[in-house]
Amino acid sequence: MDTISKQNLGVSAYHWLKRDIIRGVFTPGEKLLMSGLKERYGLGIGPLREALSQLVAESLVVAISQRGYRVAPMSLSELADLYDARAQLEGLVLELAIQRGGDDWEAEILAKAHTLAKVTEVNSSEELLDVWDTRHKAFHTAIAAGCNSPQLLKVREGLFDQVERYRHLWLRETVFSAEALERKRREHAALVEVILSRDAPRAAEMMREHLMTPVPIITEVMQRRGLA
Repeated sequence: MDTISKQNLGVSAYHWLKRDIIRGVFTPGEKLLMSGLKERYGLGIGPLREALSQLVAESLVVAISQRGYRVAPMSLSELADLYDARAQLEGLVLELAIQRGGDDWEAEILAKAHTLAKVTEVNSSEELLDVWDTRHKAFHTAIAAGCNSPQLLKVREGLFDQVERYRHLWLRETVFSAEALERKRREHAALVEVILSRDAPRAAEMMREHLMTPVPIITEVMQRRGLA
């Protein structure tokens, strides 16, 4: 097999395994048996080890000395720390974006907000989750992009990756509730209005509050499922 094909297999293994961990197919603390992974993904040991090593680096998987791998545990203390760090950084990024972003930046935010608000025509609940989540990330990414700092955006992306497992618990509670979705739509509209008014301190405060709203919901879900 050529090098490019091997790389593609490794990338595929990483994306499939990461998605399954985030979505709870593999539960916190569960041992990841190589035999089961080979059967599930139809891949050899090489690509799977490569994927597991990458997920260890992202704190989604824990390497057990000489005994394989486990899904990283989840905790309320990590939840609180990750969400606080993310909210603080996003507030800073937004203040910089308001200082540095131009007309194109504003136009992109409006376009992404409009697309997000129109998530209605989907064929299944899982498709709704995927479509809304993709558009929601695109909306927040459009806002952050105005900071024009590749380094800050890289740190931001890393925090988003680490928070994803917790966030998915909130997502399932929110996307399937018309009332919760409408509440989010109003939050996003209010946020856009303040951003376009270029009120940086107020916008940053609103962004931090907005990003912290999932924490009580995730806490309740974790306690209900015995994850906390």
